[in-house]
Amino acid sequence: MLDASKYRRLGRTGLLVSPLALGSDNFANPTPVDECVQIMGRALDRGINLIDTSNSYAAGQSEEIIGRYLQETGRRDEVILATKAYYPTGKQGVNDRGTSRRHLMRACEDSLTRLRTDYIDLYQTHRVCMETPLEETLGALTDLQRQGKIRYAGSTTSPAWKITEASMLAEYRQLIRMVSEQTPYNLLDRRVENELLPAATAADLAVFTWSPLAMGMLTGRYDPQRPETFRTPRFERGGIYAERITARAAEAGQEFVKLAARFDLPPAQLALLWVKDQPGVTAPLCGPRTADQLDDLLPVIEMTLTEDMQAACDQLVPPGCAIADFLNSAPWMKGKVR
Repeated sequence: MLDASKYRRLGRTGLLVSPLALGSDNFANPTPVDECVQIMGRALDRGINLIDTSNSYAAGQSEEIIGRYLQETGRRDEVILATKAYYPTGKQGVNDRGTSRRHLMRACEDSLTRLRTDYIDLYQTHRVCMETPLEETLGALTDLQRQGKIRYAGSTTSPAWKITEASMLAEYRQLIRMVSEQTPYNLLDRRVENELLPAATAADLAVFTWSPLAMGMLTGRYDPQRPETFRTPRFERGGIYAERITARAAEAGQEFVKLAARFDLPPAQLALLWVKDQPGVTAPLCGPRTADQLDDLLPVIEMTLTEDMQAACDQLVPPGCAIADFLNSAPWMKGKVR
């Protein structure tokens, strides 16, 4: 079990969260149910206490798997359960997406049913909806909190100015205050260091980070000299996923593998450790596809990034820079990494 001193404050709340959180984007797509159960059990046994999911992961199946596991094992009270809403799930009408009051109220009820719980600890907007007034979104989240259906609210993949707007609007209108931001952050895309992380720190938000291994590029999975290594399910899915995996980024990933060897660490551990110990980060989300992958990452909970490691990583990709585009799913981000 993880020592109590290792836990970190969840933003401006009284909750404590483990320095690694469990992401579930792979649950049911492709990870089978029995392996999902193993992953959750091992994670909780080692002290991870936040499970992050979304109503859109595997069309709701991820929430269903988590809800069934927590109910059948009686471990619901051990978990800070976090989910999200924005994308359509099942319904495809023009109003079945975004962060309008109509969609959030319905999406929350559906998530509660799939998760088999009376409340969601952390309910997050999965993306910024520029067409919906922020006051409407915060008003809906406020009502959900007053109804006891959510405990806290957070945002995901937001620009820094939206974080500031939400903080000020909540104060002036006496609405729910966001307590967390979830953002893409890895050594290949450090752009959030420029504005997002300082804004989140100023607003006293917890910061959770997704894709800390850069879709496997930081583990050396993609080799520019071997085109066959690019034939992975994520790459062949095309769209935003394929856009992130470039020859330039893959070359940097190969260099990172050599860097990790200098410190006698598996590259996946160093990549996760680097994110975990960056200023302003509460916890990276590790989203293993298998239980064995989780076992490889769990030692990072007890590890500390050294100054030599930080300096070597800064040489590979300088602070604030990017050589891969992990903000390409953000509707507000127009500039692309070239």
